[in-house]
Amino acid sequence: MAIYKKTSPWFITKQNTLYLELLTLRTIPTSDDDFKYVIENQYRHRPDLLAFDLYQDAKLWWVFAQRNRSILKDPIYDFSPGITIFCPAKANINAALSTTAGS
Repeated sequence: MAIYKKTSPWFITKQNTLYLELLTLRTIPTSDDDFKYVIENQYRHRPDLLAFDLYQDAKLWWVFAQRNRSILKDPIYDFSPGITIFCPAKANINAALSTTAGS
């Protein structure tokens, strides 16, 4: 059985001895600290690079997809220059991840 870190989108998804169950989405609550960001060309299809630049952790790429579900239907290919997304503040992500219990 794999053990996922708290920064993983699969951290709270249940597992059995053979495989992961259906993905349990992690919530990143909205906050007044969230800011709008227009995706630049250097981040085309690379939410991991933006996550690293904003949060110093490329594994938090999924936060953009989770926070912008109505904008980013595909978390990679919809991550295109000119698209405006909401980005949570790093402190809010850390708080959300620390309050989420593992399975």
